Amino acid sequence: MKKNIIHLLLITVLATFIVSCGNDAPLPPKPKKAEVKKAVIVPVFNQDSAYRYVQEQVAFGPRIPGSKAHAACAAYFVKKFESFGATVIEQKFKSRAFDGTILSGVNIVASYNPNAQKRVLLCAHWDSRPFADNDPDPKNYNTPIDGANDGASGAGILLELARQLQIQKIDIGIDLLLLDLEDYGQPHDSELPQMQDSWALGAQYWSKTPHTPGYRARYGILLDMVGAKDIVFTKEYYSMGYASGIVEKVWQHAAKLGYDNVFKNIEDGAVMDDHIYINRDAKIPTIDIIHHDYSTESSFFPYWHTVKDNMDAIDPSSLNIVGRVLLDVIYHE
Repeated sequence: MKKNIIHLLLITVLATFIVSCGNDAPLPPKPKKAEVKKAVIVPVFNQDSAYRYVQEQVAFGPRIPGSKAHAACAAYFVKKFESFGATVIEQKFKSRAFDGTILSGVNIVASYNPNAQKRVLLCAHWDSRPFADNDPDPKNYNTPIDGANDGASGAGILLELARQLQIQKIDIGIDLLLLDLEDYGQPHDSELPQMQDSWALGAQYWSKTPHTPGYRARYGILLDMVGAKDIVFTKEYYSMGYASGIVEKVWQHAAKLGYDNVFKNIEDGAVMDDHIYINRDAKIPTIDIIHHDYSTESSFFPYWHTVKDNMDAIDPSSLNIVGRVLLDVIYHE
């Protein structure tokens, strides 16, 4: 009987030892799950579509405040953006011009994923200059211009972006902001006292009174004069001062796409434009993609503020370059 008890005790101790050793033994590591990166599919920008949107704006005639062309073009933008599935807000405002005239303007905002916290702001002005005060013929100084490049090119690119945003959804919030009364600044031949801040009236208003109270965006990109032949963009002075990281981000995407010959790695030029007020008053780090041409006296494209800023000045391939870069930036955000 004792032997049986002893045998039973030995078996129990041995089993306990085996179980104890088994519990203390290190378990083999679990195989790691392979990290699956979500593939980023960037839509294909259509330069012919963007060109058509520029052409349709210009067909209304000079888009100066108070004109039928101005009102018709504003309605055109709203209808187009809504047809592309955007939530559209018309921000109507009044502003005093350099000569004391009270102007009626409208900023147009087209939003995608309006409830998303993470947002990017893309801007352009849509009005055209009431004065061809840089024209070689002084007789044209008081002639309104078509503004095909200076205004319509940036807006045309944003319309094509809106079309692509409807086709291929994006995870972040995108706000396309068309600013009015950018180009009603005081002419160089004006005999009136110099008025400070006579340009970018729509941006000044929006920056202090955004379309949504408390509006925030991670950053903004402004387009201005982006459709002419042989475009070249340098890293604009104020853009580098306010938002150098955004400049570098955009320029890196451009280089990746093979456009480093267009987006030059040169810090140069200071332009008073809509982005100044968005940075200063709205506190959104915003850069200006604007064509510089140092072969001209103005440092802008040859037909800047002249009657020749018409559709003949527009190159679809330039629209394509800028549109492709913007799509690559926002879809990789």
